[in-house]
Amino acid sequence: MKRKVMLCCAITGGSDNHLKSDAVPVSPAAIIESALGAAAAGASIVHVHVRDPETGKASMALDLYRKVYDAIRAGAPDLVINLTTGIGGRYVPGTDDVLVPGPGTTLSSPRARAQHVAALRPDACSLDMGTMNLGSAAFINTPSHIAEIAAMARTAGAIAELEVFDAGGIELAKAMIADGRLDGPGLFQLCMGVSWGAPATPASLMFLASLLPPDALWFAFGVGRHQFPIVAQTILLGGHVRVGLEDNLYLDLGVPAQTNAQLVEKAGDIIRLLGCDVATTAEARQMLTTARVPVAA
Repeated sequence: MKRKVMLCCAITGGSDNHLKSDAVPVSPAAIIESALGAAAAGASIVHVHVRDPETGKASMALDLYRKVYDAIRAGAPDLVINLTTGIGGRYVPGTDDVLVPGPGTTLSSPRARAQHVAALRPDACSLDMGTMNLGSAAFINTPSHIAEIAAMARTAGAIAELEVFDAGGIELAKAMIADGRLDGPGLFQLCMGVSWGAPATPASLMFLASLLPPDALWFAFGVGRHQFPIVAQTILLGGHVRVGLEDNLYLDLGVPAQTNAQLVEKAGDIIRLLGCDVATTAEARQMLTTARVPVAA
């Protein structure tokens, strides 16, 4: 029997990639249409951010999340919906006083970052593991903040997808699984090629994968031109894959992607060329149940 590979599509993200491509969905209607298109193309999971329709900037507004979530759920009832909690983690020190936030700071409380997860109770939510430099900002995710968001996700019934950008994030996750603050064996997302995290190279991916708990489920993605090479390398290493306009704007060298569905279709072709099958939503849901195993009292 061929191995089933889950295919996740990251629909829009929270960076300013919408300024580089008109294909990046901004309005709730465009995000909904793009997510349903990705599902029709073979994605069993969609990773969802929302944006301010006026500015295009990342938003934490519950009403926008509710509108997008409800419409995707109505249009694709079995689709696994993964909502971000990454917005609200950036800190840019002020020029004259580093304790005064500078322009671009979004740092918010864990409760604010996960309010939509508590309210909407999605299938999954992202959970960023650890603090790092991210572009010109510090991306702040302290262990106490991670634990608070994880507790909110657990109460909401959402699987926490542990996004790791380097080896330290995996080691922190393993320690928090061991002490019960995170559910194990874990659902991991290896983020490759993000500035200034792990480089998107075969050696780096193999190293990070080797550190994961033995029974963990894991995905990986590469940014920009690394998207499809990382798809292939992840499949060969036994992982699952993520593509989407959040991470990459091109279908091929010099060929801009017009839709998320195009990126999903190409990833599906790679999965099949490498001797695997794309998991259905039902198969993905079944596999995801193994990511968190109740701990005996």
